[in-house]
Amino acid sequence: MSDKDPSKLKPNRPKLSLHVPEPPARPGETPDFSSVKVPPAGAAPRPDVAAPATETHPLTMSLVRVLDEENKAVGPWDPKLDAETLRKMLRDMVTVRVFDDRMYRAQRQGKTSFYMKCTGEEAIAVSAANALDREDMNFPTYRQQGLLIARGYPMVEMMNQIYSNKGDKLQGRQLPIMYSDKAHGFFSISGNLGTQYPQAVGWAMASAIKGDSRIAMGWTGEGATAEGDFHAALTFATVYNAPVILAVVNNQWAISSYSGIAGGERATFAQRALGYGVAGLRVDGNDALAVFAAVRWAADRARANYGPTLIEFFTYRAEGHSTSDDPSGYRPSNEAKLWPLGDPIERLKGHLIGLGEWDDERHSAMVDEIAADVRSAQKEAEKKGTLATASIDFPQDVRTMFNDVYEEMPWNLKEQQQDMVDELEAKRQWPR
Repeated sequence: MSDKDPSKLKPNRPKLSLHVPEPPARPGETPDFSSVKVPPAGAAPRPDVAAPATETHPLTMSLVRVLDEENKAVGPWDPKLDAETLRKMLRDMVTVRVFDDRMYRAQRQGKTSFYMKCTGEEAIAVSAANALDREDMNFPTYRQQGLLIARGYPMVEMMNQIYSNKGDKLQGRQLPIMYSDKAHGFFSISGNLGTQYPQAVGWAMASAIKGDSRIAMGWTGEGATAEGDFHAALTFATVYNAPVILAVVNNQWAISSYSGIAGGERATFAQRALGYGVAGLRVDGNDALAVFAAVRWAADRARANYGPTLIEFFTYRAEGHSTSDDPSGYRPSNEAKLWPLGDPIERLKGHLIGLGEWDDERHSAMVDEIAADVRSAQKEAEKKGTLATASIDFPQDVRTMFNDVYEEMPWNLKEQQQDMVDELEAKRQWPR
């Protein structure tokens, strides 16, 4: 770049300026969702699963919705689920919320170092889990605990991992909430954002190479779409027509970064499907039926060898990014209550009541029952220790940090392991 005074080079040209996206409102200001366009439920057309990808592209600029303002299911995307399935989905969503609240309090009590809630986003993972086949593999982020709950993974096992206690199958090697369970189709969560996207595509490609029938679903937040992994995944998915669903959970905030920083001001995140020539959908993420219908549509499409689908789930992160975050520092404190797409649990509950398949009394009883189940699971998990009690009541064998790196531990690691033991014994810090 020239070291000359730029004002003297082209005096008649306007000065360049840099645009830095800002959210509509900051702390102390009135929340403003006037830019959020909410089309009528049932207005979005539903293409055939075999339709060309271009036929879906108008849907990337709209919003697939099923539940209307009175929580009635309307339009071509209505999956027409039976009451038993709807009640299961509602129960799973409530379980996730109660579980989150319990674990959040556990972190504040010093029982774990970290936790992340998904308040306001429960419909997305729960509905997706119900729409997929049990054998399909998910490559999640840290806010899809609903996948495990919906697939019946024991809450005690989840809590053991959160506490990193003696019952933790991952032996404390993962940050709390970064679960992993192959049997439940839940690939290991990575703290490096975006990595799961190309992994999901690669797994789906391998399934196709083997002539299998299982598909993969990759998950990311809107902020991580700015990562190179997002684009690498879409390139491979497009070129090889991988049987994969790629989900973008747009909850408006990447920690404290407004979605505009990731490009949300210029276009929807679903519109990125256009550049890659794949199918794309933009879905009301607080509408459990719309989420189910979209994922089932994309799954049927992938299983029939019609290729990948990029789905943006449009939602709102109602609470902080994690227990380390205070959202009152970057957004209005009452913003979540004014989110125009409502509470996903209340919307599904209202739908069931409208069908005559639910009522407030049964709902209250279910919430109490779930709360008791979560408390019982917590007591069981805490018998194996928590962060506060681990070093006192449950001393860990620190030698295990060297295990499982190699199938057979090489000599140099054995030496390092023994050096560590010798040093701890010399300092009288070796657990007896």
